[in-house]
Amino acid sequence: MIRRDESTNARSKGKGSTSRIRTLVRRAERFDEATTIIEQIRAVQKGLRKKERRALIEAALTNYFQSEMLKPYQAELIKLQQHLERTGRKAIILFDGRDASGKGGTIRRVTRYMNEKHYRVVALGKPSEMQRTELHMKRYIEQFPHAGEMVLFDRSWYNRALVEPVMGFCTRVQYNGFMEKVVGYEERIIADKTTFLIKLYFSVSKEEQARRFDRRKNDPLRQWKLSEVDLQAQDLWNEFTKMKYFLLKKTHTPATPWFIIRSDIKALAQLETIKLILRQIKYQGRSRSLDFAPNPDIVIGGAAELKLMRKQKNKHGKFLG
Repeated sequence: MIRRDESTNARSKGKGSTSRIRTLVRRAERFDEATTIIEQIRAVQKGLRKKERRALIEAALTNYFQSEMLKPYQAELIKLQQHLERTGRKAIILFDGRDASGKGGTIRRVTRYMNEKHYRVVALGKPSEMQRTELHMKRYIEQFPHAGEMVLFDRSWYNRALVEPVMGFCTRVQYNGFMEKVVGYEERIIADKTTFLIKLYFSVSKEEQARRFDRRKNDPLRQWKLSEVDLQAQDLWNEFTKMKYFLLKKTHTPATPWFIIRSDIKALAQLETIKLILRQIKYQGRSRSLDFAPNPDIVIGGAAELKLMRKQKNKHGKFLG
């Protein structure tokens, strides 16, 4: 388990374990296509200084233990999934928040060992011309889970409350209409007592978001992630923050609460998200030896986040995050 003092240290380094390994390896000589993996490893080891060798070992072990610490909780997710299947219940989990806040990576950790026959990840693109004329919620409702199924939305209907108004993709009338009605929609979704709704907002700092954007720009395997919104996200930081505040103020309710996930440290955000899901849905066979208690540095309730944002506004004259 990662302790809080270790999480603070990880944040100060500003890099994940895989990133640190990549940096060290890039300092080594370049290899041709005929060089085997074993030869490359030995060459890298030979060229490392003692301090770099220690850093490489630390990074590799950090990566290993971060993966291992998730596995008991990922096993619990399988139990949860089996419980939903047995009882015919359904789960809807919303992953919303800023760009590059770790939503996609966390979804992959959540679903890593789950039965793919009984969950779906939904990431809807831009609505078609016909969909633009329909009820905003309609295309999301069409993706809702069947009995015994879990659906994870990589961005949800709350695009209408976050990205769309900031980027001018919806009108003020459309935004206001959505904000007035969305809680009612959600209350009807869970009214049958067989559907669970979990709303997660991933909160990344401006500095960490910028670092992740830079990596996307320079990594050919991640460049596809850069979108029109990404390219303007830093300049529009304050506007997105204001919309986050109004989102929580209007749509965080006792029946349909928001949970904020501090996601600068991806490993901790992923672990705490899994634990949160396991706490929100009762299921048979829950482990008695695992610690399901939330880390208050990572998971914050919607009401507490609103209170914090108001304090920031009073002190600094604006919302900060």
